[in-house]
Amino acid sequence: MAGSSFGTLFKITTFGESHGKALGVIVDGCPAGLSLSEHDIQVFLDRRKPGQTKISTPRKENDQVEILSGVFEGKTTGTPIAMMIPNTSQRSSDYGEIAVTYRPGHADFSFDSKFGFRDYRGGGRSSARETAARVAAGAIASKILSSMGVHLTAYTRSIGPVSISDDHFDPSAISETSTCMPDREADARASAFLAQCMKEHDSAGGVVECVVSGVPAGIGDPVFEKLDAMLSMAVMSIGAVKAVEIGDGIAAASRKGSENNDAFYADHGQIKKKTNHAGGILGGISDGSEIILRAHFKPTPSIFQKQHTVTNTLENTELEIRGRHDPVVVPRAVVVVECMTALTILDACMKNMTARLDYLVDFYQS
Repeated sequence: MAGSSFGTLFKITTFGESHGKALGVIVDGCPAGLSLSEHDIQVFLDRRKPGQTKISTPRKENDQVEILSGVFEGKTTGTPIAMMIPNTSQRSSDYGEIAVTYRPGHADFSFDSKFGFRDYRGGGRSSARETAARVAAGAIASKILSSMGVHLTAYTRSIGPVSISDDHFDPSAISETSTCMPDREADARASAFLAQCMKEHDSAGGVVECVVSGVPAGIGDPVFEKLDAMLSMAVMSIGAVKAVEIGDGIAAASRKGSENNDAFYADHGQIKKKTNHAGGILGGISDGSEIILRAHFKPTPSIFQKQHTVTNTLENTELEIRGRHDPVVVPRAVVVVECMTALTILDACMKNMTARLDYLVDFYQS
């Protein structure tokens, strides 16, 4: 199976299935000398693990990470870092009915079409549980970026019809609300909306927004590996994401150039912008302002309503999904979006070190 690796210089490869023995990730390209402990990783994993609120799946997983290699005496050695997250709460019997039946909205049919075989226990490799491995790797990338003065903040922008208000933006609410909304009034309304969805055996979608500060101008490449293109690929690779916006995104398509262009000005020897419609990226390269992206998530496809589908022997049938499922994936996906963004930004920064001769000269003559 191809496609389980991401990155060029800071490269990760994830492995494992939803109901296998464990999930894991190999991180290759992490510089030596980074202080790293399992606690650094666990803080991030605790933000996405299931069973923490009434709007997440009741599946209980500790998501306890174990570092197997690449760290000695509390420091990274420069060799591959292997991390493992055991699965401890598998209930494969919940999925017996779908062994021969394709769930609407899931990857069952397309996966079977590609491989002629699928692990139907919770979706196997296609399960959102795979993102735990990405988060473990992203925690390392985030720690490196933080030491470089680059900081990421991700949160829920909207759930269903409920959106946050910038006038009520409260960063502390991100970690204190079950929806991960930085707006307590919006959180209350979204929670009521989700309660109604659950009562109706239905689910909801939403939007995660991620803001990156401290990225210097000049990161990214101008053709195929544009920074916004790489960010879009990274975030779109998260299972339930159906659209990605950079800056004002779709709204820019309805504007005039005079309305959408960001005017430049000089300020104490620095070039800045009066607005940031571009979301911090021009021509595929960072411009020094905040990078802003939004990931649009579809509603959780696992709903407890009767649905029409077919079996793998082409028989029309009806299916009522059982098991433990999130009524909305957005709050637990916040940290996943943040981590995929961190992995992309770090890899682009590392590649940028070879972009100019003076970078090499300054480094090796210092």
